[in-house]
Amino acid sequence: MSSLGRHIIVEYYDCAPEALNDVVHIEKSMEGAAEEAGATIINSTFHHFSPYGVSGVVVIQESHLAIHTWPEYGYASVDLFTCGDTVNPWVSYQILKEKFKAGHGSAIELQRGEMALLSKKQFDLKQLRDDKSTEEGDPIRTRDVWFTERDDKIALSLKHDGKLYDVQSDYQRVEVYNTQAYGNMLTLDGMVMTSEKDEYVYHEMITHIPALTHPNPKRALIIGGGDGGTAREMLKHENLDEVVMVEIDDKVIEACKEHLPSISSALDDPTLNLIVDDGIKYVKAAADESFDIVIVDSTDPVGPAEGLFSVDFYKEVYRILSKDGIMVTQSESPRFNNKVFKEVYEVYRSIFGQDKVHCYLAYIPTYPTGMWSFSYSAKGNAHPITGFDQNRVNLFTEKHKLKYYNDGIHQSAFALPNFVKEMIG
Repeated sequence: MSSLGRHIIVEYYDCAPEALNDVVHIEKSMEGAAEEAGATIINSTFHHFSPYGVSGVVVIQESHLAIHTWPEYGYASVDLFTCGDTVNPWVSYQILKEKFKAGHGSAIELQRGEMALLSKKQFDLKQLRDDKSTEEGDPIRTRDVWFTERDDKIALSLKHDGKLYDVQSDYQRVEVYNTQAYGNMLTLDGMVMTSEKDEYVYHEMITHIPALTHPNPKRALIIGGGDGGTAREMLKHENLDEVVMVEIDDKVIEACKEHLPSISSALDDPTLNLIVDDGIKYVKAAADESFDIVIVDSTDPVGPAEGLFSVDFYKEVYRILSKDGIMVTQSESPRFNNKVFKEVYEVYRSIFGQDKVHCYLAYIPTYPTGMWSFSYSAKGNAHPITGFDQNRVNLFTEKHKLKYYNDGIHQSAFALPNFVKEMIG
């Protein structure tokens, strides 16, 4: 042996984009390539970045295999570094080329640690043992696979045990991950929408505040909300005669029914009028003053939700609201999506009136910055604070064993930090 290690620097071209954007596929391919080459795996760590790209490393007893992918170019860069004579990195090279469906690849091998330049040192091996090794010194194998929602300035990473659902619908990429900290989690085009462990914050706050401050609501309309959480909460209000939900993407409904049953339970409720269609088109066709509450449960203003952030759409919502009608929307993060946040309130106030639009806040760990906002826009005299009946709220909260919303949360949600007040005036 003339060197300590063999280092192969690899480039794969014209790969299948879907293979390079699938973090679980890449993890399994890299681990399989290591094992087939004769390596002993110690740890694997992989991150999937939003909207695309995977980085990861398989740490082996004989060194490592590392990768970064650019699915948009069908390109992957890989390092294969092995020590000793028992592992053949070229075996890994061939396997990965097949797994990524590469049109062609290139590689160069370097010899690392020239033996002629080295002299062996003496040390006490037992002093170097740690909690990653057994008493006998054998490595303990661990695994880390991460989903990362990444923006230009911030990122959220969640460790998961695999992807449960992955479908490109007519509108967006619909995925469900089995995360270790937040249970099953829905993402759309790589953005976190909801998770089993913190969904109740969003869904309780977007529904119960309007439903418990409207004087006598009978008909409610939900635009979006394909996970079913908003419908689930709205159906708890027995005074409503009808709840209509219009979701454009049937794949979101399918994914949540299969993998988020605690959230989507109401989607099979016979009292829910569930319509799979374009919410913008539905609102435009609805009769004047036909709904007491309209909730716009949308994603960020991109993709299929882009039209839900237009002036014309909100004018139509105003038209279909009854005289005491209330519109509630999610209105982004005031710490993160500053521009959209301010524009939303300018638009609402131009339609409903300056003193008819109110901002309130809730705290959702899996949303950017954790601080999230909602808007409350009243067509008539409904008001989120002066129309608040503490006894009514307490009875409702206790009856339904709510996890987040209560009378104190209701009132405090409208107490805005100074920086938020300054943004919306």
